[in-house]
Amino acid sequence: MNMASETITLTVPDGTFSAYVARPAASPAPAVVVIQEIFGVNQVMRDTADALAAQGYLAVCPDLFWRIEPGIDITDQSEAEWKKAFELYNAFDVDKGVEDIAAAIDAVRADPGCTGKVGAVGYCLGGLLAFLTAARTDSDATVAYYGVGIEKHLAAAEQIVHPLMLHIAEQDGFVPPEAQALILQALKDHPQIEIHTYPGRDHAFARVGGEHYDAADAKAANGRTAAFFEKTLK
Repeated sequence: MNMASETITLTVPDGTFSAYVARPAASPAPAVVVIQEIFGVNQVMRDTADALAAQGYLAVCPDLFWRIEPGIDITDQSEAEWKKAFELYNAFDVDKGVEDIAAAIDAVRADPGCTGKVGAVGYCLGGLLAFLTAARTDSDATVAYYGVGIEKHLAAAEQIVHPLMLHIAEQDGFVPPEAQALILQALKDHPQIEIHTYPGRDHAFARVGGEHYDAADAKAANGRTAAFFEKTLK
């Protein structure tokens, strides 16, 4: 598999931050910005970017925690790491995060290795950020996996003009049934939004190695995502 990875630096008005980049074998290619969970740009996120590169995308995963602490790279495997992850989550500025994603989209769109088509995919905290990315940036197509807190931002759906796919875990411990009901009610008839729910699944069912990982539904969700990007970006 002839793909290469590198780290690039992105610049925004209030500073610079890094992003992991996985380049596909063939260039130019459509691009996908990978939006991190609460564990930083860790192995799971790098593997996600590498998998997208293997599918023929220029994948970019920006370090969205850089304003709090650059270079966060932790796992979901210990109590101390979960504590750290929630501290970062609670200190995180969602609006600034979306601005950083917009900067990443602009940077990758200008990359000679990009066709000009750029999408985004986010998980957990990144799922909320993906929803807001669909509303506030010019991402051509966006996917949100088990986004936390989308129900607080439903008015933003009015601004969504490009395709958005949502993957919702029906037993998500961070998104209670009443929140899911609000999301489904508000978004189910939106012309640009496609929603898939996964009965019996808990938060992060697609995170390889995670406590709630479910191989069958992860494969189903990832297959839907792959077909969605194939249609909207290629």
